[in-house]
Amino acid sequence: QVQLVESGGGSVQAGGSLRLSCTASEYIYSSGCMAWFRQAPGKEREGVLAIDSVGFTTYADSVKGRFAISRDNAKKTLYLEMSNLKPDDTAMYYCAARHGSWCSLDVSGFNYWGQGTQVTVSS
Repeated sequence: QVQLVESGGGSVQAGGSLRLSCTASEYIYSSGCMAWFRQAPGKEREGVLAIDSVGFTTYADSVKGRFAISRDNAKKTLYLEMSNLKPDDTAMYYCAARHGSWCSLDVSGFNYWGQGTQVTVSS
């Protein structure tokens, strides 16, 4: 069983930056896909970024050029670097993971989820 714990959320003004962390209880990077999703009040959960076991990254169009994903395998930690934040980025952010080679931003494909961390961007 994979356990995911997010941290790093908070409140920031528009144009600011935040870094979210997701620490996994199992070494899933070598054989699986990890991703970040977000869900704003009243909206469906949407994919933000996904990274597969060889480092190929998929980005949502809304965050290209502003968000980046990275990982530290030794720490079993995935990071979401967010810059030039906008009020529309306000949401609960979730880390997700799955075993296997499949990797995309389809929320239905992920087996493991963290508890979420709140990001609030004020104008």
